[in-house]
Amino acid sequence: MTRIAGTAGLAVLTMLIIQLAFSRTNARPVQHAPAAASQKPNPYEGQQQARQAGAKLYQRECAACHGADAHGLGKALPLASPEVRQASPGTLFWVLRNGSIYRGMPSFSHLPDEQRWQIVTYLKSL
Repeated sequence: MTRIAGTAGLAVLTMLIIQLAFSRTNARPVQHAPAAASQKPNPYEGQQQARQAGAKLYQRECAACHGADAHGLGKALPLASPEVRQASPGTLFWVLRNGSIYRGMPSFSHLPDEQRWQIVTYLKSL
């Protein structure tokens, strides 16, 4: 009986590992933010000065993984992609704040809100 239980347990564990691997490889390019966060408007939308500040911050904080041209490096998401362009500003802000564990992106909560919104303003201009 112990051998059967061990085999069944191993089968369940294998299924869970396969399911986790599948969910990671098919994860959405841009994580879904909670509804309240995704609906937040960008207070700097359309402001050239904010876009320029965001471009500088992007080079300092993001380019090492996403590339100087935002086309992605390695497994990092290309930020000039349609998925990112179509994401709401609030969603991008939320991802910057919280990171994305499934994509290996760290949180940028060390940046003040203003700087994260500036990066969002830059990303939406790509």
